[in-house]
Amino acid sequence: MKRLDWYIIGKFLGTFFLSIVLILCIAVVFDLTEKLDNFYENQVPLREIVFDYYMNFLPYLLDMFSQLFIFISVIYFTSKMASNSEIISILAAGVSYERFLRPYLLTATFLTAFTYGLGGWVIPQSSKKMLAFTDKYIEKFTRENARNVQMVVGEGTVLYIESFQVRTHVGYRASLEHFEGKTLAERITADRIRHIDGYNWRLENYTKRNFDGMRESLVQGQTLDTTIYMLPEELFITTEQAQQMTNAELYNYIQKQRERGAGNVKAFETEWYSRFAGPLGAFIMTLLGVTLSSKKVRGGMGKNLGIGVTLSAAYILFSTVSTTFSVSGVMSPFMSVWLPNFVFLIIAFVLYLRVRR
Repeated sequence: MKRLDWYIIGKFLGTFFLSIVLILCIAVVFDLTEKLDNFYENQVPLREIVFDYYMNFLPYLLDMFSQLFIFISVIYFTSKMASNSEIISILAAGVSYERFLRPYLLTATFLTAFTYGLGGWVIPQSSKKMLAFTDKYIEKFTRENARNVQMVVGEGTVLYIESFQVRTHVGYRASLEHFEGKTLAERITADRIRHIDGYNWRLENYTKRNFDGMRESLVQGQTLDTTIYMLPEELFITTEQAQQMTNAELYNYIQKQRERGAGNVKAFETEWYSRFAGPLGAFIMTLLGVTLSSKKVRGGMGKNLGIGVTLSAAYILFSTVSTTFSVSGVMSPFMSVWLPNFVFLIIAFVLYLRVRR
């Protein structure tokens, strides 16, 4: 590490954190203005507003804006260095362009690891606290009942519950169907289904039908204890809750759903791949930013900033549109998440070869 490295690293981190702090302050002011009436009407203690809501809201905002402001920060201070002829002096002193890029890439590696840890562990935990605060004081969104739930609970096993109450752990009008291939082999219907513990459930006032070709046998009874590989809280998991899972929790949930043969895990797979593609996007944006702005051009910093904002907006738009392809089934979750990174990495590499010459 030479003095040049520390000089560029200091400018990179200083510009990034200054710009991100400013935008976070603006975002908090706007959010506070919007929710001030709710805080006043519900007599929310100041301590809870600060520590339970905004201290958990800031990591989410930081992760949301990090890629954009990494890109803009690189363009800003690199354009300033180019306009002051600092980069010309560095290269004229015998420093190769690859050597000049080293502190940029080192800082980008640090920020990539930082945003990866932020999205994988910090934000899921803070999101739970922030949403609990929102549910308590601002807008009630947690459900007490789940209705018309149908899910795969094992290979060839489908569970349907018309209504389930979270407080009593009791469901009404349930059916459990077992398939051998595409053929229905067994069907159990019950007036009530009750969770005992773990994966143990009890069917009450049940009717059990077994199918053997054209033959059918019927058994009725008051209670039947059975094992269903499902917990009550799984009935209330929605795609929005993917962001509240840590990397380990999200991975385990996806694997569990795949083993069950469930097909509604695309939103969770998209979130999983985003946990890796997002941080690496910061690395790509750094390479793109420095290759765009390291050459002194007419129009100075303003022109480079204009190009940078346009490209960052295009990247965000491309990422958003590409993600919808996964949900609609047009593209796999992996490709929909990584495609913007592949495209902008090619653009950055082409610009690098051009500027290097």
